[in-house]
Amino acid sequence: MRPEQYVQEKAAGSGSSFYYAFLFLPVPRRAAITAFYAFCREVDDVVDDAVDMGVAATKLAWWSQEVSRAFAGNPTHPTMRALLPHAADYGIEERQLQDVIAGCRIDLEQTRYLDYPNLERYCHLVAGVVGEVAARIFGQQNAQTTQYAHALGQALQLTNIIRDVGEDALRGRIYLPVSELQQFDVKAHEVLKRQYSDRFTALMQFQARRAHALYDQALQLLPDQDRRSQKPGLMMASIYRTLLQEIEATGFQVLHQRVRLTPLRKLWLAWRVQALGRM
Repeated sequence: MRPEQYVQEKAAGSGSSFYYAFLFLPVPRRAAITAFYAFCREVDDVVDDAVDMGVAATKLAWWSQEVSRAFAGNPTHPTMRALLPHAADYGIEERQLQDVIAGCRIDLEQTRYLDYPNLERYCHLVAGVVGEVAARIFGQQNAQTTQYAHALGQALQLTNIIRDVGEDALRGRIYLPVSELQQFDVKAHEVLKRQYSDRFTALMQFQARRAHALYDQALQLLPDQDRRSQKPGLMMASIYRTLLQEIEATGFQVLHQRVRLTPLRKLWLAWRVQALGRM
């Protein structure tokens, strides 16, 4: 299988909302973002599929070495063989890929976050840096667009955290900051046992307000000069913010289910941004 086919199947097979935003890109940029997204899926799957944390840590160490090999001109994995030819064209740097791996490594080392700055650092690595790379691939021209990409990445990751509270609890993980659990008098064991309460709902409303504020901040930071090139990111913002609104409409019933948008609705939201140039 050719590397390009491998990353295409990896990206399409993930079922992620990101895939819908890629469909509207010119072929070279679509190839680059598909390869980069496949890399992110590879390292993220190491954590999501982990049974033995030691084995998972060894796999992440291998990926770190593979990234170094690739940027030295010797990629071996099909994902890196597909991604490396685009690195120079779109300013993709080794340190960015290493940051994504470092973020995944955090998932192997901790299951709680003491406060929001602690969580914010994690989100920067696994989502903000991803946004930074994606913005360059999409065609960034203004340096301020990097700030937009970081804010949007943060908003998308917080939406993921809100959506996945129940699934993460099954893995023994709570991404909601401990200080905020205490602020709303929500006990960790209640989350792990997936128990609803008015206190839990209030906590989640607080998280949703923060995510919405980050979406607003991102849109304000996006320079007019790059608004057209960054349409794929705006598509993601539209899809994920709509998902957040759906979660809010359920009263944050996220402990026992994963709220989803249908593929058709995601495609329609992406097309609307493509056609109208706005969310």
